[in-house]
Amino acid sequence: MQGELSMQGTQPAKKEFAQPAPPPFNLKRRSRPGETIIQGFLLVCGAISILTTIGIVFVLGEESWLFFQSSEVSLVEFFTGIMWQPIILRFGIWPLVISTLTTSLIAMMVALPLGLMIAIYLSEYASPRIRGALKPVLEVLAGVPTVVYGYFALTFMTPVLQNIFGKNVVEVYNNASAGIVIGILILPLVTSMSEDALTAVPQALRQAAYALGATKLETAVRIVVPASLSGISAAFIVAISRAVGETMVVAIAAGAGPRNFSSWGTAFTDLAVINPFKAGETMTGHIVRISGGDLSYGTLDYTSLFAIGLLLFLLTLGLNIASRMLVARFREEYD
Repeated sequence: MQGELSMQGTQPAKKEFAQPAPPPFNLKRRSRPGETIIQGFLLVCGAISILTTIGIVFVLGEESWLFFQSSEVSLVEFFTGIMWQPIILRFGIWPLVISTLTTSLIAMMVALPLGLMIAIYLSEYASPRIRGALKPVLEVLAGVPTVVYGYFALTFMTPVLQNIFGKNVVEVYNNASAGIVIGILILPLVTSMSEDALTAVPQALRQAAYALGATKLETAVRIVVPASLSGISAAFIVAISRAVGETMVVAIAAGAGPRNFSSWGTAFTDLAVINPFKAGETMTGHIVRISGGDLSYGTLDYTSLFAIGLLLFLLTLGLNIASRMLVARFREEYD
């Protein structure tokens, strides 16, 4: 026994070898050529869009400057005049502006309430199956060429209005049919942007309203819509910009001549000035009609188109700035 113990005590101890230290982490940025190429491509695309906008503004400003430099054109008359007749050197823009505002207002009366109601239905009531069926239909409406909408307004909407109000009231070319069809044209835009804003509202707000006893309609109208007011306001203003800049529908269905009036007094007393059932030429419709003729470069008729285009650009720019301000003013952030 003692021998065994002595033998065990004399056994050499096992050597413990030190583990090699792990290599240090390589914190150096790795080269990713594919990501660099994509980033550069996106930068080029953004630069091209900015340069294109700058080029458009430069061309509009240059040609408009030539128009207002002419001795036959007065800047005051352009912004306050009530007659647009380039043949007799009358360049008052308000007959074109009034027709543009009339068609845009009618379009908003059609598109805004319908678009918001459809958006509320899609986001709050529709099942995924119904939503999947309705969304492609709205996308099809957005993909129809505007010239088709123009002939739809002329051959379908105008006869409908004539049957309702009478042919002696509704002219063949009128602002009402053009405005209604423009409202149908921008309906997908209003619906899509409004639905995105409604869907972004957290479900916790809806569940809290249900817990307090609110119905689905009360939750949608009093909770979800106010919470998404910034997105809905932006959708409305973008749609207004789209309606103001619409061209082919008004060029085909609204009329081919400005609705001049004799004085500002008659503009508020004579219903013919703002009657939507009569023909009237919008700013975009006038640009289409005049540019389709034989215009010589540098003439007043030619440069006046750029002045109208610059005014349209400023209108849409102002609406876009207003939409950004509304989004910032009513923006709601949730954790």
